Amino acid sequence: MPVIDFQITGRKPLASGQEFGAAGAYEQIDGSVTFAVDPRHKANETIVDLDLAPHDTEGRVRFRSDFSLLVPKQQERGNGRVMVELVNRGRRLAGRLNRAPADAPLYEVHPGDGFLFRRGWSVASIGWQWDVPDGGPLLHFDAPPVLEKGAPLTGSNVVTIRPSYPGTTFLLANRVHKTYAASDLDDPDATLLVRDYEDGEDTLIARDRWRFASEAPDGSVTPSREHVYMASGFEPGKVYNLVYRAAGARVVGAGLLAFRDIGSFLRRPSALNPVAGFDWVYGHGVSQTGRMLRHFLYLGLNLDEGGGQVYDGLLVHVAGARRGEFNHRFAQPSVQTTPNFGHLFPFADEDAIDPYNEREGGLLRRQRALGGVPKVFYTNTSAEYWRGDAALLHTDALGKADLTPAPETRIYHFGGTQHMAGVLPQGDINAAEGIRGRYGFNVVDYAPLLRSALVNLDAWTSQDVEPPPSVHGRIDDGTLVSEPEALQGFAGIPSMALPDPERMWAIRELDLGPDAARGIGDYPAKAGRFYGRMVAAVDADGNETAGIRLPDLTAPVATNTGWNPRHPETGGPEQIISMMGFTRFFPATKSEREASGDPRPSIEERYAGKDAYLARVREEAKSLVEKRHILAEDIEILVSNASARYDAALGATEGEARAATH
Repeated sequence: MPVIDFQITGRKPLASGQEFGAAGAYEQIDGSVTFAVDPRHKANETIVDLDLAPHDTEGRVRFRSDFSLLVPKQQERGNGRVMVELVNRGRRLAGRLNRAPADAPLYEVHPGDGFLFRRGWSVASIGWQWDVPDGGPLLHFDAPPVLEKGAPLTGSNVVTIRPSYPGTTFLLANRVHKTYAASDLDDPDATLLVRDYEDGEDTLIARDRWRFASEAPDGSVTPSREHVYMASGFEPGKVYNLVYRAAGARVVGAGLLAFRDIGSFLRRPSALNPVAGFDWVYGHGVSQTGRMLRHFLYLGLNLDEGGGQVYDGLLVHVAGARRGEFNHRFAQPSVQTTPNFGHLFPFADEDAIDPYNEREGGLLRRQRALGGVPKVFYTNTSAEYWRGDAALLHTDALGKADLTPAPETRIYHFGGTQHMAGVLPQGDINAAEGIRGRYGFNVVDYAPLLRSALVNLDAWTSQDVEPPPSVHGRIDDGTLVSEPEALQGFAGIPSMALPDPERMWAIRELDLGPDAARGIGDYPAKAGRFYGRMVAAVDADGNETAGIRLPDLTAPVATNTGWNPRHPETGGPEQIISMMGFTRFFPATKSEREASGDPRPSIEERYAGKDAYLARVREEAKSLVEKRHILAEDIEILVSNASARYDAALGATEGEARAATH
């Protein structure tokens, strides 16, 4: 058993001992887990550089994870199921299934309305990401170093910088994560490239214009192996790629093994296990960690060293069709946009041919050959389609034909939504990236859809109850179209700034060099031809006609999208913001509509009043219950959300007018 030590550092009641129905009160168990894996074992052979990590006296490689478990205090009162949450950049997002408040801290699984706990679920959170910043309440992971003749290994690395504000200094990392430090401050071969947009042409910035250094608030500049400095400044809206020789490679893929082995460990009672085991084990990942779950399946890791299946089901949320930087030398797990190993074919589950090199592959190919394929739900929002990859889950690589999903999987598109569930009041700044949207962000709350997906996944896995069929746009019925075709549906909205279709995000053919098969890349990657980019068609209101459509689309008071142009003040206004959509409310009255020239019927022309509107919403919600896309208990959530958005729409006319002038 790879788990060789389990240290409990704290136990406390969850939510001050609150009772959650039949499951009763919950306990939170915090601690750390030490793993030891055999680098020669077949189950571990796909992990890059595992053999170059230090070995213990038994020839195993050790690593350690932070861990937290929420479990009924009387475990027999639970439902026998544990959800193992791959934390996102050290943060716990499972609380969103409980509809936790938007401002709830992400270092805990907030009980919210108790959805998970009323149903008896236990929730385990595991650290797996080596570069999570030290300190604080985030969950961390100590990945083993990669050594060359006993010394830290050096090699080529690339860091992408996308400024949204003027600045002279940037960290050699995504966001605020740990860095791979420059091995030589004066590295003569280091290059800094700039392009106007994601897939634009690179321009080399002269080496004497920048250096490895950091500017302090007082204007002083000091050498730094962890920063890049350019006196003339980095321009907002541009994309910079710094290629340099880095030091301190880690076995990043050990995080995948931590996820595998904690699932196996929790399933069975043992002397180290603080609980009595579980009947059913599920994995859940959101965004970054949804892509990690896809990578986990691609590598065929759902069998432990003993050959037993680890996860019975996986809920893969907002991952699109990508994988990520989870298993190559100098991988940066937080990165999702830099063209790298996570952008490589295959994209769909079943075997297909890469049209650009005639290689055959499928995401589930290796796992299916080994055995242990779990049931999988892929849930995506419109944002993953508009970033150029989600449609590749269910189309061929060129976006020319529909594919048949694998029998073990379902694919659900949450129509008219953005990467994160929307909230009121409406904001326009993405806190994670500091980017401002041209329009207020999408306010559609898709949490009820995700909750129902979990219930359906569990029923399929544990009771063999067939789930609803996949729901997404299709090429053969015209509900999946090109981006330019979809954008035409927005042209009539007053003062509507559309992104440049030539500057939209995409997945491209990549050449990562001769050692790519060993997880060693040449940077920057050589990008070639484009893979298909398809999105949902839209109706006369600009709302999507494909996917699971909440009342926000079937009884709308606004246009809701999965894309949003960058605000001019953050540069690149012809480009879209990663992950964010917009909501633009309809005019309140016919006279307002006519005065503005808005082709979308006003709210008063659509509905006799608020009561009539909410009655319509309730009927739409009941229809979703019948299709098993939401739970009956969540009908009132949809009605309450609709009520708030109706009020916001009637109060938005003045704000919309102001927005149209920017």
